[in-house]
Amino acid sequence: MLVQDRSSPKPSKSHLRKPPPLPTDRFSEPKNLDFSTWVSENLYKIVTISLLVVAVAVLIFLRNVGDTAAFLCFKNRARELEKIAYPEIKWNAIQPIVDKSSPFAAFRSEQWIVVSVSTYPTESLRNLVKLKGWQVLALGNSKAPSDWNLKGAIFLSLEQQANLGFRVVDHLPYDSYVRKTVGYLFAIQHGAKKIFDADDRGDVIDGDLGKHFDLELVSEGARQQPILQYSHENPNRTVVNPYIHFGQRSVWPRGLPLENVGELGHEEFLTEVYGGRQFIQQGISNGLPDVDSVFYFTRKSGLEAFDIRFVNSFNTIFHSSAFWALMLPVSVSSMASDVLRGYWAQRLLWEIGGYVVVYPPTIHRNDRVEAYPFSEEKDLHVNVGRLIKFLVQWRSGKHRLFEKILELSYSMAEEEFWTEKDVRFTAAWLQDLLAVGYQQPRLMSLELDRPRATIGHGDRKEFIPRKLPSVHLGVEETGTVNYEIGNLIRWRKNFGNVVFIMFCSGPVERTALEWRLLYGRIFKTVIILAEQSNADLAIEQGNLDLAYKYLPKIFDRFTSAEGFLFVQDDTILNYWNLLQADKNKLWINDKVSNSWFTVSTTGKDTEWFASQADMIKKIVSTMPVHFQVSYKESNTAEQSVTLCTSEVFYVPRRFVGDFTEIVGLVGKLDIHHKTAIPMIFTAMDSPRNFDSVLNTMIYRSEAPVNDTLSFYSSQATAVHPCKVSSESEFIKLIRFMAEGDPLLMELV
Repeated sequence: MLVQDRSSPKPSKSHLRKPPPLPTDRFSEPKNLDFSTWVSENLYKIVTISLLVVAVAVLIFLRNVGDTAAFLCFKNRARELEKIAYPEIKWNAIQPIVDKSSPFAAFRSEQWIVVSVSTYPTESLRNLVKLKGWQVLALGNSKAPSDWNLKGAIFLSLEQQANLGFRVVDHLPYDSYVRKTVGYLFAIQHGAKKIFDADDRGDVIDGDLGKHFDLELVSEGARQQPILQYSHENPNRTVVNPYIHFGQRSVWPRGLPLENVGELGHEEFLTEVYGGRQFIQQGISNGLPDVDSVFYFTRKSGLEAFDIRFVNSFNTIFHSSAFWALMLPVSVSSMASDVLRGYWAQRLLWEIGGYVVVYPPTIHRNDRVEAYPFSEEKDLHVNVGRLIKFLVQWRSGKHRLFEKILELSYSMAEEEFWTEKDVRFTAAWLQDLLAVGYQQPRLMSLELDRPRATIGHGDRKEFIPRKLPSVHLGVEETGTVNYEIGNLIRWRKNFGNVVFIMFCSGPVERTALEWRLLYGRIFKTVIILAEQSNADLAIEQGNLDLAYKYLPKIFDRFTSAEGFLFVQDDTILNYWNLLQADKNKLWINDKVSNSWFTVSTTGKDTEWFASQADMIKKIVSTMPVHFQVSYKESNTAEQSVTLCTSEVFYVPRRFVGDFTEIVGLVGKLDIHHKTAIPMIFTAMDSPRNFDSVLNTMIYRSEAPVNDTLSFYSSQATAVHPCKVSSESEFIKLIRFMAEGDPLLMELV
């Protein structure tokens, strides 16, 4: 949940100006061909063409001289000019859409339950149909059986949805639950005043929605009970975890920024507001609540099912004043769509003075012990913190709600929270709402920037929820847990499927367990290679000069790993600074001059380098064409060889096959690790495509004799050389690294 910001508005981005209208006359009468007259009449064309010629010349020049920084600047400027088109809507000219195609054209109901279905009716859905006073509407996607049927429910197939005449249909994917958008419009078109946005896996507790939600807000049937509101005492607090107030301190809802997971304290006090404007009502789920994949995979082991209970989504009531907030984005993953909708809608709800209120458990949902698709949540975890900051600061000068909605969707596309596709989708959604007869609510924009009310002693409402047992990463519920656990979860989430390979050239018997303890907390597994194997310490034999030849065997052992990170033991990896790196790209410190360099093979004392260069040429000549082309584009000097000290590099899953194939071409040739790695990397891909995350590492050729850790910094992505050869040195290193990962102090 967002915490409403009532501080003074911050300046927003300037709006795009509308382009001047195109001339209506495409052809004109012949003009006098006098040269001066022709020049004066066509001056703007001459200037335009001249500018284009100059631009092309600049591009060619920049490419030839290698001025990469200037070229990138030029490209960025060009990208800025490619603005997203702002939809033009004639709000007063939208024609009504009347249901003429479905068998339910004359049907009307005020209370609707909208679900998406891809299988035959579930038992939970059969129970939803039995709720008195509620009409179930099931939206089929491409996976739904053609003979789907449930007595008492309205089912709309893909074909029926397409025939309803809604604009949004053109933007919806065929195989996603976001097709519920059609159902929302259908329900509004057929008299809806309340819509229960539900899941076909949840059972309503006690079989009565009215027992849990506030179905009436202003009539005689309204409960008129006060609502506890999160205080805005802390201006820096922009998001809260409501699950804490229902007895589950260690559970967080899907969409909560992972950096806020460790905030486990309940509110010391809350304010009270009168009900009547809680237009969106979110119910909690017992059993398996609405949690993300990070929670699902880190808070239990094995295949046992979650059965979490709360003190008293999949499960939300929308009142008519918030029907516009039902729109599900289409350009993001299905796991992120409803979360982005929630934040987007809550921010817009402030414009009409509405609330999002969280209610005690209203449904029970069984955990099927299925894999949660973390890959579909990736964008959500990366962007949600930035999105919250953006929404809190966003302001609009528009005078009607729908205009503000469109403006916000446009601004979110500019900030790349979603794409232009959702801008067009928003325009279609708003027009369809008006076409089915929906009346947009009035604005209350002055509410946003009203000075904060002082919370007096009499306004305070202390609320300490009863604590219920839950799962908590092995930490006692009564213990002290802070934001550091949130960081650990975030790092583990990011690198939990990456294999960490370390080559130890020092006294590995003294440090092997420490290295496993340090990096094993973060990565999928830790493989240690050394000159001598040790079965008791699980150390595998390897030769540093040919270390690359051992990697394909490790790749084959971890076929489900997302990637492989190789590090030598004289290099310290600050994993907390690697979160922004692209795990689908190659990582290597190719821009670090002391680590990656070219050596001539024509001077004195270059016999070894010449030998390495000859073997590399032999291998390159046997490579498939795509490897040869890539390698030769990056290695243009004939009488030289490229070396990389190769202390740290990363190979993602999509390059594992290429890496293995090139190592196979090397065969028994003794190409050294330092020359083989640059050859392999530049053959696999162009250096301009490498992720630059390791280029900022601290790198020195030699460490100070007396103190090899003296120049360590927690701000760098990696530090070299930092030699650790004893337990005391390892403890010293841990204390340094604790600046970036405070939980490391638990190891010492």
